[in-house]
Amino acid sequence: MDPYLRQNHTDLKADVRQFALKAIAPIARELDETARFPWENVRAMAERGWFGVPVPVELSGMGRDYLSYILVVEELARHDASHAITVSAHTTLAMSPIVSFGTEVQKARFVPPLASGQVLGGFGLTEPGAGSDSSGTRTRAKRTDGGYSITGSKIFITHGGVGEIFVVTAVTDPDAGSRGITSFIVCKPTVDLERASEIGVGHLPSLPYSDGVTSGAREDKLGWRASDTRQLFLQDARVPDRQRLGDEGHGFTNFMKTLDAGRIGVAALSLGIAQGAFDAALDYTTRRRQFNRPVWDFQDVQFGLAELAAEIEGARHLTYHAAWLKDRGRPFAKQAAMAKLVAADLAAKSARVAVQLHGGAGYTSDHPVERMMRDAKACEIGEGTPEIQKLVIGRHLLREAAP
Repeated sequence: MDPYLRQNHTDLKADVRQFALKAIAPIARELDETARFPWENVRAMAERGWFGVPVPVELSGMGRDYLSYILVVEELARHDASHAITVSAHTTLAMSPIVSFGTEVQKARFVPPLASGQVLGGFGLTEPGAGSDSSGTRTRAKRTDGGYSITGSKIFITHGGVGEIFVVTAVTDPDAGSRGITSFIVCKPTVDLERASEIGVGHLPSLPYSDGVTSGAREDKLGWRASDTRQLFLQDARVPDRQRLGDEGHGFTNFMKTLDAGRIGVAALSLGIAQGAFDAALDYTTRRRQFNRPVWDFQDVQFGLAELAAEIEGARHLTYHAAWLKDRGRPFAKQAAMAKLVAADLAAKSARVAVQLHGGAGYTSDHPVERMMRDAKACEIGEGTPEIQKLVIGRHLLREAAP
């Protein structure tokens, strides 16, 4: 990775890895089994600045490049995907639209509490009738005196309960199709007020909470179980003009740009799962003995892990290259889709191979590979299914081939 990583990158990777080994790995199984949100580690990660890695220092961020953020997500996911998606969804989905499209006043008001980890954020895009077809938004924002009244619901929202600042989309012009969608910043109190008070992060009473914004019951998921996922309800939620994010009708374009960047984050998360599963398989096969010899000594095991190692390295290059392009202000949407497509598929494959090499033990919760196998599936669905990534890539290929 010499073409991409400098010393400050490798130092950051090492810091995150040490934290993950000490604070995450020992409790990852318990968090998965109980679906408990890891508030203590959220505070610890906030203290380290990891909720604002690519955000300018003047907005309470670390002022690092996007690749640095990608490395944090990858290293966290190597030990627990729930911690990784907590940082990833917060950074690229909730905060980056405000950094990219917000006014100076909006940035000054909402970014510092997000970048510092004082509160968590979410992105309200997906709806019961608008999943892959994100242009099919049905949530409505009607003009009122001095602002808007928003009514609708969003589903599968990371931090829907624990979060306090959300970027949501709503239709302001029903006759304009995707050009009638607008983005807004809405706030609500965390559902864990008591726990947030104990921990010291998660709640900021000075935020402009909107009446009518509530969250549903926590989703009982296959994977990412320590991540908070809920439905977000907006019932005549009053939002002032100053909390409209960008111009009316620009919401669709802006969230498509947000998803482009977010796909690099999910690629990094997928890469972390793939690497973590590979690490576990390598460790187990060198210790486990069958027929009076280590499992590793069997050629088909060596060949299988060698192939997996090569594929992980290839996915890493794709992911880092997409981040490298973004950091330099160059087009990266095609590369982000490629990285997400390949890395998400690889996460599932790596976890599946790891479970197989563990044998019966891999099918139990005594080893992390069964959790990784469940966590990997979400990577193929979130921020665009494989089919959506192929559509994105195909459109870019056609455009590039045009005379």
